[in-house]
Amino acid sequence: MSLLVVGLSHRSAPVSVLERASLSADAQVKLVQDTVAAEPATEAAVLATCNRIELYADVDKFHAGVAELSTLLAQHSGVGLEELTPYLYVHYEDRAVHHLFSVACGLDSMVVGEGQILGQIKDSLARAQELHSAGRLLNDLFQQALRVGKRAHSETGIDRAGQSLVTFGLEQLARGGDVQAWAKGKKALVIGAGSMSSLAAATLARAGVAELVVANRTFDRAERLAQILSEGDDTDVLARAVPMESVPVELTRADVAVSCTGATGLVLTAEGVAQAVEGRAPAPSADGDGPVTPGGAARTAGPDARQAGTPATGLGTEDGCPLDLSAVQGTAGFSVLGEAAVAGMDAAELEQHAAWVDNGTAGGGRAAAPARPGTLDPAADTDAIAALAATVATVGRIPERRRPEPAEEPHRPEPVLFLLDLAMPRDIDAAAHRLAGVRLVDIESLAEASADAPMAADVDQVRRIVSDEVAAFGAALRAAHITPTVVALRTMAADVVASEIARLDGRLPGLDDKHRAEITQTVRRVVDKLLHAPTVRVKQLAAEPGGAGYADALRTLFDLDPETVAAVSRAEDSTTQRDRGPA
Repeated sequence: MSLLVVGLSHRSAPVSVLERASLSADAQVKLVQDTVAAEPATEAAVLATCNRIELYADVDKFHAGVAELSTLLAQHSGVGLEELTPYLYVHYEDRAVHHLFSVACGLDSMVVGEGQILGQIKDSLARAQELHSAGRLLNDLFQQALRVGKRAHSETGIDRAGQSLVTFGLEQLARGGDVQAWAKGKKALVIGAGSMSSLAAATLARAGVAELVVANRTFDRAERLAQILSEGDDTDVLARAVPMESVPVELTRADVAVSCTGATGLVLTAEGVAQAVEGRAPAPSADGDGPVTPGGAARTAGPDARQAGTPATGLGTEDGCPLDLSAVQGTAGFSVLGEAAVAGMDAAELEQHAAWVDNGTAGGGRAAAPARPGTLDPAADTDAIAALAATVATVGRIPERRRPEPAEEPHRPEPVLFLLDLAMPRDIDAAAHRLAGVRLVDIESLAEASADAPMAADVDQVRRIVSDEVAAFGAALRAAHITPTVVALRTMAADVVASEIARLDGRLPGLDDKHRAEITQTVRRVVDKLLHAPTVRVKQLAAEPGGAGYADALRTLFDLDPETVAAVSRAEDSTTQRDRGPA
């Protein structure tokens, strides 16, 4: 049997795919159960976090195992196999061990060096043990991964290479400034009472927030977390619990909100956030800068934008045209309705312009302007706009054929509400980041920010620890693989000794007990001495890479019954699982 891991993470898949593929607690249980029920796998465990989904299994066939595990991941995640496959990675045997040890040390985390992953690995092992899906291999693997992770954090400064995802997220909200200075005196709302939400609440409390409200679907858990925070020796925060129904009201009072729940839908919609900041965000300024609405980007209006008879969104002077055509009237070789006029335009503005052209040339809404020499005719304009619209749908913005006049970025007011979304799938509508007075940081923005985070020198030391531990684990695993064969060999030798002593009793019935015992002890010593060197040496050889064949050689040389060896192995596994509790 061999270790196989199939999964996807923030390193292999975009956040949008991870979000869709995320597994609920019930889905994780069902995935483990279906995996061990499948033919290639005998053991299984799922490691699911906000930025990774990995399925570990002990399989007897590599290709069949990869196909089966990939199919099961797709089925339980709800993402089609063809769509999911390009983002999956596969690790086998020693590479699989190396991967899990690296994950446990925080080397593969979004924030390098974060220690929360150890708790998530521990939970994964505990779940597999409860489901009786973790046998000797996965028990040993996950237990050792926890030890390696703890060793990395205790022997190196990997903690300095990064923070927890919560701390990193709060730093992004504070735009890299001091979190304590930023948080001091603020009113905080934490949605959820799980491990990540609890960590966020504790971090905010230590940072000096004045008030902390915990909301959770299970009110008792929220109340217990609030009590722990209020009674903590290292904080003096005023903490209280509220039911989830109170979140909209509490959001209107909060300065910062952190959400990390197991909900499959949005907890905070853009409309709900907009209502929460209504009256708190600055009003549009006199120069035309205005708040951004959930429907699109902020727009800057000129002084003549609202002339009589001109729609509120119109910026031009020609029957409501949404463009300022004066900038391109004299451009040779371009139509005022064509490509030069719309170069660099975003999708929303282009859609307005396309509708205006359609109304004027095809819909009969106004008389078509006569074509000037060197310009496209109105019918061609319509086709050009349609082609440009298709380009925008593909690449986001149309290519620029002439450089547009530089435009100042619209002023964005300072945030009055800071939102941190640590859930996967997301709890907070991504459209909330376009609202005036709101700053949203989520898993996707954290992934982008962490890509440029500096790596500490301790990372190299942790990598060496991982390599050494992988080699040691592989050697122990290979040595353990031959142990049942060695035990079966010694059992066979003991049976031979017992048989020969019984035969001696038949040949020498008058032999007294003292002499019989001495003869028995002598024969046993001879057998033990003959077997000692070969068995010790074969264990050493089996522990080396490529040593798996020595067990087969022993079985062949001594004609050992394969069922006897298997029975010894099953007995050892049964004893190990009975003695081993959750990590």
